[in-house]
Amino acid sequence: MNVLVVGGAGYIGSHCVRQLTAAGHRPVVLDNFAYGHRKAVAPGVTIHEADLGDETAVSRILKAEKIDLVMHFAAFCYVGESVTDPLKYYFNNVSATLHLLHAMLDAGVKKFVFSSTCATFGVPATLPIHEELPQAPINPYGQTKLDVENVLKALTTAHGLSFAVFRYFNAAGAAEDGAIGEDHHPETHLIPLAIDAATGRRPDIQLFGTDYPTPDGTCQRDYVHVDDLSRAHIAAFDKLAVPGAQLFYNLGTGRPSSNREVLRAVEKITGKKIKVIESPRRPGDPPALYADSSKAIRELGWKVKFPDIESIVATAWNWHSAHPKGYDDR
Repeated sequence: MNVLVVGGAGYIGSHCVRQLTAAGHRPVVLDNFAYGHRKAVAPGVTIHEADLGDETAVSRILKAEKIDLVMHFAAFCYVGESVTDPLKYYFNNVSATLHLLHAMLDAGVKKFVFSSTCATFGVPATLPIHEELPQAPINPYGQTKLDVENVLKALTTAHGLSFAVFRYFNAAGAAEDGAIGEDHHPETHLIPLAIDAATGRRPDIQLFGTDYPTPDGTCQRDYVHVDDLSRAHIAAFDKLAVPGAQLFYNLGTGRPSSNREVLRAVEKITGKKIKVIESPRRPGDPPALYADSSKAIRELGWKVKFPDIESIVATAWNWHSAHPKGYDDR
């Protein structure tokens, strides 16, 4: 299929572009490069620089490229920023996505894959988190994702849109061959921050909260490799051939790693010590979050290639050690 990857120059989007090509599809990238990197896009892939909310541009691209399916990875995703600047998140994550969906329907494109988040569940009542748990976001970022999920349901009823929603846990790692990886500005994810601390690019790393009701007192999170995420998205394509399909999947390994375990894994893989500054808890951090991904395994045949934190960190280290300045295009 011809697949428009919105946000295809970003972290997850660029990895999905490579997986699409490997699976025999033709990816086309749409990105405004607010956060994406041209060097992250595989050579030979068509790139259109535009905003997802620019209906005129998106409509032209959908028709000119004969797009069959759209994948959306272009949301803003900094939780803290969503609290301090919620309008930025509602304009991009909700309003611009509505324009994208309107352009799709106008062009007759009715297959959609949406990158959502476990943040739609807020603080879950039970663990692991399965798809049927109540969704109650505790920040604007999670709320904007849930808003789009609800819009998709309405468009299925009104227009026969077929969609798959994937709620990620903690995306991590880099391409196995080290060609592309994680390069955010600013960086907020634990693994790349820990690698920076191990290599001296930052003096230390803060460990927020050491008194949680977990085995070692630090938060537990479900880290899932970015290529495993990408393969799950592509596995849903066949199911979207059914008009009005509504698919929801949680994606994680189901094996949470604590913050201390992540730091130990980084030290082991890099062979370097990390200076850790123990700090108070951050408001709103649940003790543990991890997924029940049995639905994706059962319905999509999804298999996790990187089931443990050390294998994920090893791919991240492969990228960061070869690219100490990231893509160096800033």
